[in-house]
Amino acid sequence: MQVIKKIIPVLINRYFLVAVGFVVWMLFFDQRDYFQQKERAGELKKVEAAKKYYKDEIEQTQKQLNNLQNNPATIEKYARERYLLKREGEEVYLFQDTASTQAAAADKK
Repeated sequence: MQVIKKIIPVLINRYFLVAVGFVVWMLFFDQRDYFQQKERAGELKKVEAAKKYYKDEIEQTQKQLNNLQNNPATIEKYARERYLLKREGEEVYLFQDTASTQAAAADKK
């Protein structure tokens, strides 16, 4: 009973009420409320991960470009793999992986 008598004046105190109102307003009703901040922090992490991925891809592509510009063996390898080019008198055989084709067809059903 005495504890309640000590708590009631604190709860009725106008400074306490204003502070509670301010905290509630900032958490739920403000334009930059707590939940939006958490959501945006998650989005920022995703964007930073994508940025790192694309920087790595750019670096890898630049290495490939440099290698293609300076190494004739790499140019030949690239042409053979990408464009199925061949030398004179050479025969090229293409093998198709039937297991992956069948698995893809089964997934569509």
